[in-house]
Amino acid sequence: MKAQTVLVSAALGVGLGTLLLPPAALADTIVSPATTPVGGTVVLTATTCNPNAGDAIFRVTGPNRDQNVRSTTAAAGGGLSAELFTAGFTLGTYTVTATCGDGSSAGSATFTVTPIGAAPAGGGGDDDTSGLLAAGGALAGAAALGATVLVRRRRRAAATVA
Repeated sequence: MKAQTVLVSAALGVGLGTLLLPPAALADTIVSPATTPVGGTVVLTATTCNPNAGDAIFRVTGPNRDQNVRSTTAAAGGGLSAELFTAGFTLGTYTVTATCGDGSSAGSATFTVTPIGAAPAGGGGDDDTSGLLAAGGALAGAAALGATVLVRRRRRAAATVA
């Protein structure tokens, strides 16, 4: 009966942690920085594309854009990357969808083009998701800790009875 409680607690913790993980934490395509002024440069990276399987194609769509960017450049952390210069882009949010050389999808990401002088300093990234990531990690950790404590109590109780 108690083992069932442990399993249910662990499953609930893992489930809640997974729901609270932000999509950015699981992204296969990364755009850095996430906000850039008109005329700035963003780096598009498809982390799961194998450079040996061929080029990655990044499709950029948004307010005034529907273009493909081809990449053969291996990214430092793995995958393929390309630089995109945003001169001539209209202000707004753009979606980047990546396809690997083997035809598999590498996911999507977004970036925002702002007026010159309006982009925040920093490396980009989505700071709004850090709280969600921490909450998901805390829930998963609490579930693991709870399962460990319950198993130890059960073992002590079994040892006492014996």
